[in-house]
Amino acid sequence: MSDTRINTETARRPYVLVAPNGARRGRSDHPELPVSIDQIVDAARACFEAGAHGLHLHIRDKQGQHALDAGQYLETMAELRRVVPEMDIQITTEAAGLFEVPAQLACLEQVRPDWASISVREIARAPELAPRVYGLCAEQGTRVQHILYDADDAALLKQWQKAGIVRDGQVDRLLVLGRYTSGQQSAPKDLDQFPVDTSPWMVCAFGAQEHACLAYAAQQGGDVRVGFENSLTDQTGNQWKDNAASVSALIAMLEGAVE
Repeated sequence: MSDTRINTETARRPYVLVAPNGARRGRSDHPELPVSIDQIVDAARACFEAGAHGLHLHIRDKQGQHALDAGQYLETMAELRRVVPEMDIQITTEAAGLFEVPAQLACLEQVRPDWASISVREIARAPELAPRVYGLCAEQGTRVQHILYDADDAALLKQWQKAGIVRDGQVDRLLVLGRYTSGQQSAPKDLDQFPVDTSPWMVCAFGAQEHACLAYAAQQGGDVRVGFENSLTDQTGNQWKDNAASVSALIAMLEGAVE
């Protein structure tokens, strides 16, 4: 997997991961939100050309509902590697209220991804399976990004790391800003709730201040995740034309901050 991080003691351009669809939104929310394999691949290519380094991948079943189907994941990933071979692919194991921990574990086991996002609080629904989830990822070489929604999630991750449930090297974190705030409208100050930690971290944020939150995180040394999973609009409330437009605008903001 590519490593675009630079010295955090100097001005830096963060790693940009695009999350173009998520588990809950559909074409009715935005006509350019990708749902089918072809749409996801087209969005990935456009976002890569706009400057994104990686793709946070969600797939959908035939009814357009969030899925963890291994066969569909593998088919989508194969097409992504054909069309945008230089783009990193991170799969999600998000339950989205539909899947239990055994299904999340089975997805990881059958897909064997290079990179996966895993919610600590979701795995905590079946704590007896937590060692298997993280052990499997360590054995098969799946890089883990821990999804943390608040300080309690961060504390649980620390507890599991000390207990050896989370394995050595599984340190990357995605800090989700504003997931449980009113209207899911994030603000840069939401980052301050998370304890300081020297391990690699990334931020995503909801609503009109998405880019402002990501720029603030980048200033603090974090990487960023952007896209229609989290926000469809710019800071004035106008919808982005597509995911690539949001990526382009964010990168222009970040580059302006470090030049």
